[in-house]
Amino acid sequence: MTPFERITFDPGVMGGRACIRGMRVTVALILNLVANGMTTEEIIQAYPYLEPEDIQQALRYAAWLAEEGVYEHEAVPA
Repeated sequence: MTPFERITFDPGVMGGRACIRGMRVTVALILNLVANGMTTEEIIQAYPYLEPEDIQQALRYAAWLAEEGVYEHEAVPA
Protein backbone atom coordinates (compact mmCIF):
# COMPACT_ATOMS: atom_id res chain seq x y z
CA MET A 1 0.00 0.00 0.00
CA THR A 2 1.29 3.42 -0.95
CA PRO A 3 1.51 6.14 1.69
CA PHE A 4 -0.53 8.31 -0.69
CA GLU A 5 -3.98 6.78 -0.39
CA ARG A 6 -5.65 9.91 -1.82
CA ILE A 7 -3.48 9.91 -4.96
CA THR A 8 -4.80 7.59 -7.65
CA PHE A 9 -3.67 6.52 -11.09
CA ASP A 10 -6.25 5.24 -13.56
CA PRO A 11 -5.59 5.07 -17.31
CA GLY A 12 -9.27 5.91 -17.85
CA VAL A 13 -9.10 9.12 -15.79
CA MET A 14 -7.00 12.02 -17.07
CA GLY A 15 -4.80 9.64 -19.05
CA GLY A 16 -3.46 7.95 -15.94
CA ARG A 17 -2.01 11.12 -14.43
CA ALA A 18 -1.85 11.45 -10.65
CA CYS A 19 -5.34 12.46 -9.50
CA ILE A 20 -7.12 13.13 -6.25
CA ARG A 21 -9.25 10.17 -5.13
CA GLY A 22 -10.09 9.05 -8.67
CA MET A 23 -11.61 12.41 -9.58
CA ARG A 24 -10.70 14.42 -12.64
CA VAL A 25 -8.63 16.74 -10.45
CA THR A 26 -4.92 16.24 -11.01
CA VAL A 27 -2.17 16.71 -8.48
CA ALA A 28 -0.62 19.08 -11.02
CA LEU A 29 -3.71 21.31 -10.89
CA ILE A 30 -3.57 21.47 -7.09
CA LEU A 31 0.14 22.29 -7.17
CA ASN A 32 -0.42 24.99 -9.78
CA LEU A 33 -3.16 26.60 -7.67
CA VAL A 34 -0.95 26.59 -4.56
CA ALA A 35 2.05 27.87 -6.52
CA ASN A 36 -0.06 30.76 -7.77
CA GLY A 37 -1.00 31.80 -4.26
CA MET A 38 -4.33 30.13 -3.56
CA THR A 39 -4.92 29.04 0.01
CA THR A 40 -6.42 25.70 0.97
CA GLU A 41 -9.66 27.50 1.81
CA GLU A 42 -9.78 29.20 -1.60
CA ILE A 43 -9.13 25.93 -3.41
CA ILE A 44 -11.91 24.20 -1.48
CA GLN A 45 -14.25 27.08 -2.23
CA ALA A 46 -13.48 26.70 -5.95
CA TYR A 47 -13.59 22.87 -5.80
CA PRO A 48 -16.02 22.04 -2.95
CA TYR A 49 -15.67 18.28 -3.47
CA LEU A 50 -12.03 18.48 -2.33
CA GLU A 51 -10.98 18.14 1.30
CA PRO A 52 -8.05 19.84 3.05
CA GLU A 53 -6.34 16.43 3.31
CA ASP A 54 -6.41 16.15 -0.51
CA ILE A 55 -4.40 19.33 -0.85
CA GLN A 56 -1.95 18.34 1.88
CA GLN A 57 -1.41 14.94 0.31
CA ALA A 58 -0.86 16.49 -3.14
CA LEU A 59 1.87 18.66 -1.61
CA ARG A 60 3.43 15.71 0.21
CA TYR A 61 3.35 13.66 -3.00
CA ALA A 62 5.13 16.45 -4.89
CA ALA A 63 7.75 16.71 -2.14
CA TRP A 64 8.26 12.95 -2.29
CA LEU A 65 8.77 13.11 -6.06
CA ALA A 66 11.24 15.98 -5.66
CA GLU A 67 13.37 13.81 -3.36
CA GLU A 68 14.10 11.39 -6.18
CA GLY A 69 17.82 11.11 -6.86
CA VAL A 70 19.40 12.98 -9.71
CA TYR A 71 22.36 11.25 -11.25
CA GLU A 72 24.98 13.01 -13.34
CA HIS A 73 25.81 11.26 -16.56
CA GLU A 74 29.40 10.99 -17.60
CA ALA A 75 30.27 12.74 -20.81
CA VAL A 76 30.53 10.40 -23.73
CA PRO A 77 33.80 10.91 -25.64
CA ALA A 78 33.26 12.27 -29.12
